[in-house]
Amino acid sequence: MDHRGVGCREVIMAAAAAVLAGGLGACAPTQQQLFDGRTFSGWVKRGGNAQFTVEDGCIVGTTRPDQPNTFLCTIGNYRDFILELEFKVDPELNSGVQVRSESRPDYRGGVVHGYQVETAPSSRAWTGGIYDEGRRGWLAPLDGNPAAQAAFKQGEWNHLRVEARGDRIKTWVNEVPAADLRDGMTRSGFIALQVHGVGGRQEPLSVRFRKIMLTRLN
Repeated sequence: MDHRGVGCREVIMAAAAAVLAGGLGACAPTQQQLFDGRTFSGWVKRGGNAQFTVEDGCIVGTTRPDQPNTFLCTIGNYRDFILELEFKVDPELNSGVQVRSESRPDYRGGVVHGYQVETAPSSRAWTGGIYDEGRRGWLAPLDGNPAAQAAFKQGEWNHLRVEARGDRIKTWVNEVPAADLRDGMTRSGFIALQVHGVGGRQEPLSVRFRKIMLTRLN
């Protein structure tokens, strides 16, 4: 028997196993922190001119009068993922979290558009519902989900989870299942934090976001 030949086969088999293991590892979900708690590295502002600041490890969005909706957007695009964050919103302010969203010169002059998960404290209680910002309007309201409508906690930090996989987007508010949408119009895009326009209102309103984590899927 040629022992050198056995050695070559063993090396080849070991290399193949390493490649296979590496390939499997590359497909495993990976978690990343989208906000470092100190800077806006990896983010860009689009739309209006509401103010975004960093305070105590949180992103704080504050309204300004006579400004359209303003968005703090990730520079990167994301396709299939789980997004988790905490938010606290002023009782009078509408806000939201964009996923798989876009801003293109060929669409309404670059307006931010795409799926928005509502984070609004209004009496309608649709926080966690899915709205198509700048495009088709409501896709998954929560009027048929009383448990989800009761999940939002006024004046407290609330936990939001969004799972985007294929043509399906699902949401949870404080661990309570909220929206479950199947829609294949947009499969990839940026994530953004919204400060809604308030018309001519002079008194500022604010929304806070923290612990923004994203897990890529496959």
